[in-house]
Amino acid sequence: MTSRRFLLKLRKTFLTSFLSALALAFLLVSIKYIYIPASPSQDPIIEPFVKHNISCEGIYNMDPVEVGKSLIIRRKTIEEGSDESLIKTTEDCPFFMKHRGYGNMCISEEEKDFPIAYSLVVHKNAWMVEKLLRAVYSPSNIYCIHYDQKSSAQFMAAMEGLARCLPNVFISSKREAVYYASISRLKADLNCLSDLLISEVKWKYVINLCGQDFPLKSNMELVSELKLLKGSNMLETSKPSDLKKERFLYHHELQEASFEYKKLPVKTQQEKTQPPHGIKMFIGNAYFVLSREFVEFTNSSAVVRDFLAWSEDTYSPDEHFWATLVRLPGVPGGLPRSHPDVTDLMSKTRLVKWHYLEENLYPPCSGTHVRSVCIFGAAELYWLLNYGHWFANKFDPKVDPVLIQCLEEKLIEKQKILQKQTTLICPKG
Repeated sequence: MTSRRFLLKLRKTFLTSFLSALALAFLLVSIKYIYIPASPSQDPIIEPFVKHNISCEGIYNMDPVEVGKSLIIRRKTIEEGSDESLIKTTEDCPFFMKHRGYGNMCISEEEKDFPIAYSLVVHKNAWMVEKLLRAVYSPSNIYCIHYDQKSSAQFMAAMEGLARCLPNVFISSKREAVYYASISRLKADLNCLSDLLISEVKWKYVINLCGQDFPLKSNMELVSELKLLKGSNMLETSKPSDLKKERFLYHHELQEASFEYKKLPVKTQQEKTQPPHGIKMFIGNAYFVLSREFVEFTNSSAVVRDFLAWSEDTYSPDEHFWATLVRLPGVPGGLPRSHPDVTDLMSKTRLVKWHYLEENLYPPCSGTHVRSVCIFGAAELYWLLNYGHWFANKFDPKVDPVLIQCLEEKLIEKQKILQKQTTLICPKG
């Protein structure tokens, strides 16, 4: 369904009856939560997993009463599990794996023969990272977690707990202190990619994620989509505007900033030299879906090493590094320099909704905005799952926990439907 048709449906189906449905919800609906109890052997202070008593099918079909209930839930202060509670929960790995569903996952022959690698670059909110990991998890895949060296000790310990409990999850052997828009963000992914290349799992493609991403496809769907790439890569790559060119035409210095990441690259008047080896610059974003052959090439190429070194003092090099490399002549799965721009809406790697493009390219944000980016709300569930992208950004349980719960439910449902059509390999016992 197109954005325009979706918006029309939203207005006709939802907005016209919203006020009456919301009033009905306030009068008749009692919002309840279902708790999964903690293990008796654990400290009772551990927060339980919260599941909201709501129909995700109703949310998906834009039922006014269910959407109204989700808005009521959003108004309540819901305490998410603390980082400390994930540390405590992962002290008992069998309990953790059982109650989060890792231990009894079956896989198809197709999934077994087509493992996927993931690079997760994260820095806060351990339970949200766990939810993301659970949503993309398959026993046949391999997962590298890079946590920011500036993260809290509790967050780091929670990530170590995940890696200890899950046999195909590991912590990056080299970790960066990640600063916004600096080379450290790119190096975090590169550290994971180097580790993934020497892992025993012979993965076919690698996907990078951050802590506010979430998948829109089940693992079986992703395997099918990745096979269709036939060795090519999936990422945004476009000719830079004059404004974007300033990111790499001038030297940038990392300076102190009153910002979440503490420091920020600041443009100077010092002009940079031209890119090495006659490289022609392209711009994109930090998100990629890369073939193993492409990653092996970039890991061993002297040209790539020189380009990485040249990019050290640029602004947000992760947003030009991959977009440019995929255009290098002769790279595995690359694109010719003459190939038309591949925009973020054409690349399926990440669906991001920008405030200034709403109602033109996509329907309005039903959550909230942070720095012009939509943090999605429950009313966008149908649009997210049917737009065609593989992942989306941004999600936050403090903004809308119902959307995350319903995405989890829908992905599990789709995985089960697809697995019914094939032979499965299941854990013994």
